[in-house]
Amino acid sequence: MDAQRSETEAERSDRNWAELVQELRVAQTGVQVLAGFLLTLPFTTRFGDLDDPHRVTYLVAFSLAVLTVCLLTAPVVLHRFLFARGAKDVLVGAGARLAALGLATMGLTLVVAVDLIFGVVVDDVAGHVAAALALLVYAGAWVALPAALLRRAGAASAGRR
Repeated sequence: MDAQRSETEAERSDRNWAELVQELRVAQTGVQVLAGFLLTLPFTTRFGDLDDPHRVTYLVAFSLAVLTVCLLTAPVVLHRFLFARGAKDVLVGAGARLAALGLATMGLTLVVAVDLIFGVVVDDVAGHVAAALALLVYAGAWVALPAALLRRAGAASAGRR
């Protein structure tokens, strides 16, 4: 029983699973749209004009998008196999790890897509600069900010003791 929430371990696992599924719904939609967009590019008339380095960048972006879709939908597949077997805590832990990996590959997919788009539209230097800036923004918003907020929350709770 969790004293702060007055919930059993099973209730906490149910709540954590519901929260994870809600988070995945947001991320899955975005990455599926991106993967769909990337999937259509080879069938456009200008795709044939890409030079080899841009084709490689495209293939990296598309491969990362496919991997991301896999990682962000894997918790649903795990749920199909584990939900009736009383392994909700295992499901939540594995799902959270897969979601974290999926979010990381989603960020990388977007960084590589930025590199490709700026590289094709402007030039390769602009692509690399824009991709580096995108990487910094994602690292700041997805890693540094949560870490700082966690430290601040930890310091605040330590000060109340």
